[in-house]
Formats: sequence, structure tokens, C-alpha cells
Amino acid sequence: MEIMRVKDDLVCTRRVPGLQASSLRILQNQSGSLFVATDPVGVPPGKWVFTASGSAARWAMPDAKVMTDLTICGIIDHWEE
Repeated sequence: MEIMRVKDDLVCTRRVPGLQASSLRILQNQSGSLFVATDPVGVPPGKWVFTASGSAARWAMPDAKVMTDLTICGIIDHWEE
């Protein structure tokens, strides 16, 4: 798991069937690197979240058949960089 900040929504009008209608977010880790994650939680931009990556990311989705390797698992209520 890693702590990241949600930078923005990512809108994709065409995607592979394995992503279904999953919400996508652009995340930034504390080193400044950007990532794309599926978001089953519904996090708004600016919030800190914790994520699951690799095969655990698929199990964090409501449907484990969704093809993802990074999923937002929850919103962090209090976090200071």
C-alpha cells in the first residue's frame, strides 16, 4: 500500500472491456510521480488516499475481473506531508 494524493479525474471515452465503467483518477505520490488508478470509492481531487497495487488492486475492486494494477482503497481523513 502507498499513500498518494488525487490530482484529477481521468476521462477516457474508449477503453478495453476489462476496465468496464470504472472511474479513473490521476494520483501523485510523495516523490511527484504520476499514476492512474481505478476508484471504487469516489474520491474528489485534492484528497489523500491509500492504494493497493499489483494483484491486490483487482481484489480491492467490487468486481475482481476489472483489469487494474492500482486501486484507491480509502480516503485518509488526516494526513500531513
